Amino acid sequence: MAFLSKLFGSETKSDDTVEAIITDVENRPFGVSENNVLFAGLNELGGYFFFQTVIVGQLKVKCKTGADLIFKGDNFELKLKSDMPEFESEGSDIKGRNVTKIDFQVEESEVKKLENATLRSIRLKVKKHEILFSKYVVDDAIDEEE
Repeated sequence: MAFLSKLFGSETKSDDTVEAIITDVENRPFGVSENNVLFAGLNELGGYFFFQTVIVGQLKVKCKTGADLIFKGDNFELKLKSDMPEFESEGSDIKGRNVTKIDFQVEESEVKKLENATLRSIRLKVKKHEILFSKYVVDDAIDEEE
């Protein structure tokens, strides 16, 4: 049975941790889940806005139907659809760690709402996977020591 799970890429257990991912990647995380770290940012290209995400961790997916990203906060909810329906996780040098890049379209009017919102959670829905990220908060005392 283990052979089938390896072949089809279902849940793979790894010694990799969220803390190790955060330490290894130079960018500041946007959100964290139990087994994945979400790195994200808003970008504009030719008047169109994109919320670019990179998920690093155990998520391993090959998708042809797109994904949804749902932001929830205080009196705030925003659902974004992926820009492209097709994307695929790429393996990394670290066993059990994958990198999944997904861009989401966002309207200019939603950008301001997102920037001003107090986020509580970010939910990624892709195929059979549903990952709940909590907003990553940096401890200022740790930042000052580094």
